[in-house]
Amino acid sequence: MKSKDSVTVNSGNENTIDPKSVPWWTSSRLGLAVLGFFGFINIYALRVNLSVAIVCMVNATAVRLNSNSESDSVNSTNSINFPSSCGLISADANATLVRKFEDGDIIWDKTTQGLILGSFFWGYLATQIFGGWLAVKFGGRRVLGISMALCSLCTFLTPIAAHTGYVFLMIIRIILGIGSGSVFPSMHTIWGKWAPPQERSKLTAFTYAGAQAGIVVTFPVSSLLCKYGFAGGWPSIFYILGSTSSLWVVLWMVLTSDSPEEHKRISDVERLYIRQSLQNTVHKKGPGKKLKVPWKSIFTSMPVYAIIMSNIASDWGGYTLLTNIPTYMKEVLKLDITSNGFYSALPYIGFWAMINIAGMLADLIQKRFSTTLTRKIFDITGKVTPGLLLIGLGHLDCTMKGLAIALLAIGVSFSGLQYSGFLINHMDIAPAYAGILFGISNSAGATMGFISPAVVGLITEKGQSIVEWRTVFYIGASIYLTSALFYLIFGSGELQKWAVEEKTLDVEELNMLEDKTETKNSKEPES
Repeated sequence: MKSKDSVTVNSGNENTIDPKSVPWWTSSRLGLAVLGFFGFINIYALRVNLSVAIVCMVNATAVRLNSNSESDSVNSTNSINFPSSCGLISADANATLVRKFEDGDIIWDKTTQGLILGSFFWGYLATQIFGGWLAVKFGGRRVLGISMALCSLCTFLTPIAAHTGYVFLMIIRIILGIGSGSVFPSMHTIWGKWAPPQERSKLTAFTYAGAQAGIVVTFPVSSLLCKYGFAGGWPSIFYILGSTSSLWVVLWMVLTSDSPEEHKRISDVERLYIRQSLQNTVHKKGPGKKLKVPWKSIFTSMPVYAIIMSNIASDWGGYTLLTNIPTYMKEVLKLDITSNGFYSALPYIGFWAMINIAGMLADLIQKRFSTTLTRKIFDITGKVTPGLLLIGLGHLDCTMKGLAIALLAIGVSFSGLQYSGFLINHMDIAPAYAGILFGISNSAGATMGFISPAVVGLITEKGQSIVEWRTVFYIGASIYLTSALFYLIFGSGELQKWAVEEKTLDVEELNMLEDKTETKNSKEPES
């Protein structure tokens, strides 16, 4: 059932192009998705590399000894026994194992590490709405390219900052967050002008799946560079990833455009197909011109709040796991740094696969059912499933490594269904303001990025025990389940009244493009 704020848009054009006649494998929109995919590999590699690197940057033995000397509960003994199946016999053996794999030259306690990991999100939060507004006003291509260039520079500076002091490193991470904060809203703005509604799920899902591919690549590669890399090991992580992202920026600025109208290599039939499919939903205003945003309508729309709540829950669960999986696997499952890196990447292999599968399934389902039902199916399933598995995960210790890793992998994988739920819902209800809406919802979600690591740090600060991690997982599960219920009640996939352009696309210009395409097709020899 459609809400009272939804409308149905019909161009009334008799010469509507059949989507089956439009190229796919050689299309410019698929090329944009592929380049965007590699872009998100890079941006996520730059934001998560520290989660692995910090394990081998920090002198864990010194931190543990300092912690023990300050704790009355452990002052009385230096022999803390673990189950033999965990691969550890005593505190002395534990220290030897830690020293072998991950002793670095920096001493930061758990609280300091939490502040460093969380500082990224202070900057990330600051540019969500502003980045979306800039992308709508000046074009997503330019904003995204500049943002990525800034992130690359910060990555190069990370080793210098780490050796200078944790405050300097926090500043660099904040600036990195500022650059990263504009990336998603900018890409949303671009897809609002490029993605036909019936292809929206698979195009955006494939693009944003690059984020998970970036994690899959970064965790094991960073672990190997920690042990075998140049410049002392862990610094090479930042030099290599900074270089690859810089190369991507050059390709992005050369090969992409903000809209099909501005693209130099797109075919006439593809350009016309995209324009017809998006009539009344995209801005005719050029970059830099006055932009009127319906702020009051946006902030009084319950479908918008459903997206915001879903974004908050997704980010709480995602950031809790993303930032802390390496630590959880080291402290609770007792995995060494090399195994840690590969096992930490495993859940995101499933995540990446599920995002792409869900994108294709969502487009198929949307052809038979409403957009609203499609979004709810994928979003709610993507929250309830990992929420329940997190509860189970809280009862497993290092004697059940295999089962713990399996539950973690399945839970993270199923959360990828949300990429065909709330994550592209902005483009359903308001394609013209998709970047701004994404900035609003993701800014609310980004607060979880620095709240979650701080909360996890406080809960697990004393002993990194399974009981403490159980509390972490219970909190994540409750947030997932609550938001799923809210989205079920208030979520919508219908185009909202306030999101429709006051003026339709230039009919004369559209007809000229149709005539041009028909003339070109008539000149082609019949097969």
